[in-house]
Amino acid sequence: MKYLIAILFFIPCLAQADIFQWIDKQGEKHFSDRPQQGAKRLKVNAGYAYYSIKKIYDGDTILLTNGQKVRFLGINTPEVEGRNKLAQAGGEEARQWLQKKLKNKKVRLERDVEKKDKYGRLLAHVFTPDNAHLNFELVKLGLATVNIHPPNLKYMDDLLAAESEAEQKLIGIWQYQQYAAKAVESLNGQALRGWQRVFGTIKSVYHSRKYSYLNLTDTFSLKIQHKSSQLFPELEGYVGSKVEARGWINKHKKRYSMFIRHPSSIKIK
Repeated sequence: MKYLIAILFFIPCLAQADIFQWIDKQGEKHFSDRPQQGAKRLKVNAGYAYYSIKKIYDGDTILLTNGQKVRFLGINTPEVEGRNKLAQAGGEEARQWLQKKLKNKKVRLERDVEKKDKYGRLLAHVFTPDNAHLNFELVKLGLATVNIHPPNLKYMDDLLAAESEAEQKLIGIWQYQQYAAKAVESLNGQALRGWQRVFGTIKSVYHSRKYSYLNLTDTFSLKIQHKSSQLFPELEGYVGSKVEARGWINKHKKRYSMFIRHPSSIKIK
């Protein structure tokens, strides 16, 4: 085994390498990075670090035994009950699925442009040793929604395709009334908690110094930061379009806004 360790040490940062194993007449195992007569080819993931898990908070956040908290990139699962927060439909289902999936397993992390979020959590796509992409599987099963935060765009197309399929099948959260799309005219002053879907027609566009606003009513707007605007088509082109927007709704006095980070959060109907 010490020979295998030495070989791996000198493999120059490859995601995957071939190692050859054979057993001599004395029954001792040998390893080499070069083919040998009668040797068996092994696939070795070089450069991957695997981490043990201490705790699963919910469907998209885990704690490693090294003390680092990891937030799954590109997705969002409903809240589970905790201090100062109420459970949301589907939250416990997502956590239990993840607990079962990760029982007695380690994980490897794939990072994107941003390494941590504002809470100091590591941001990552999370994989099991058998290469199951947990972010993707949660979305495919309808246990999570896609939540793209530029500049972190890795696996975006795969996640969006999985979400579309789950939504069409009405599985997971897509079967719950709490996540049905609401007409913006029906909000009527109530505060809405958690991830929401709303629909309406974009009437106008307003540009401030820092943000652009797609106005659906006099009291509801989609808010886009200027530094993200290059990801979107010409905003004036949205005017007159019936859309469904997905995200979190903020209420200030009698006005609502939904912060939109990526065009995938606006579905043209």
